[in-house]
Amino acid sequence: MTKEISKLNNNIEYIYKRNEDTPRLALCLNLSVNKAEEKAGIYSLLTRLLLQGTKNYNSEELANEFEKYAIDFSSELFPNYLRLKFVCLNEDVSKAIELLYEVLTNSTFEEFEKEKIKLKGEIQAQLDSPRALAMDAYCRAMYGNHYYGNSMTKILENLDSITKDEVINAFDYILNNSKKSLAIVGDVEKSEIMPQIEETIGKLPVSTDNNFDIEKPELKEAKEVINTKSDLNQAHIIKGWQVPTYGEPDYPALILLNIILGASGLSSRLFLELRDKKGLAYVVRSSYETYKLAGNFMIYIATEPKNIEVSLEGFDEEIEKIRTIPVGEKELSDAKNNLIGKCAFLEETNLQQACSYAKYGVVGFGFDYTEKMKDLVKAVSAEQVLECAKKYFNDKSVLSIIKP
Repeated sequence: MTKEISKLNNNIEYIYKRNEDTPRLALCLNLSVNKAEEKAGIYSLLTRLLLQGTKNYNSEELANEFEKYAIDFSSELFPNYLRLKFVCLNEDVSKAIELLYEVLTNSTFEEFEKEKIKLKGEIQAQLDSPRALAMDAYCRAMYGNHYYGNSMTKILENLDSITKDEVINAFDYILNNSKKSLAIVGDVEKSEIMPQIEETIGKLPVSTDNNFDIEKPELKEAKEVINTKSDLNQAHIIKGWQVPTYGEPDYPALILLNIILGASGLSSRLFLELRDKKGLAYVVRSSYETYKLAGNFMIYIATEPKNIEVSLEGFDEEIEKIRTIPVGEKELSDAKNNLIGKCAFLEETNLQQACSYAKYGVVGFGFDYTEKMKDLVKAVSAEQVLECAKKYFNDKSVLSIIKP
């Protein structure tokens, strides 16, 4: 296994990792999002339209090229960055790089109205899910008018007013004012692909991290949002807090808090107490979402409507326990092993590795952040977990409920 880190001529930092005897190469290119979109939905449309035609290929021809060479190509939007990635057979990597550059430099956005209609329909279908509605209300309450609060309902509210020029201008801004991070993982000699990488990706606008213009969000008070939907037979409850994100000192302890409370399946506290012992839940779990400027830690339960109050009491009991009683040595050790095992599972394939490298590269933590994070997690003490719980599980929470 060979691993090299360097920079292209335009300052794009890249990692090349040689995984021998793997027939398909993966490439991931991330471009940072440094400015909030002017209207919720602009970035979502932009991401979809990148694969809907270029100056040299209409949407059907582009799709045919991907199919002809068995290239699995996609564009994805995250709050922190725009990701373009592909997986292809080793012998077709030159064609895949050519198409990536074509998409980045020659997209026409011609399918604008069609994609707007499709996006609206897909969002409306997703919002048929009561859990999605509860999450949407939670997101809007947690982040308010901040960019991170651009939820599905907010996108629907703005979609009709978005123009093609606004989407094109947004993409031009990202392309010209972003930090870019490139990861290549597979069994192809570096000397075979880097000249073409320099002639394509290396000709993109210079990578820069001097243009970040999004303010840190702040939750100043507790918020509660209760919605009703007449055709439901269960209630969905989400409670959460704004917490630090990756790269901050308390991040490793917060990861372990999440695993202990509700992210480790059958062995998690919420599952054992609220589902197994009290029989309250169809589904109960916790999650910890991290963006560049903030994280949020949430607990979720789907339960019978008559159990809403007792479920909230159960939330409070479990939060109070973890705020006042140090976790045991075995529980903490199991949580650490669980996390390290998940890290290995989530980086098994060439594509998973490329996406992980590019993610941490574009947010500025370096391609080896996963390994650093594992070491930090191993060093977390029960006292640190306790102090984290005390500090962040406070009165400034967001509660979102949807019920019949």
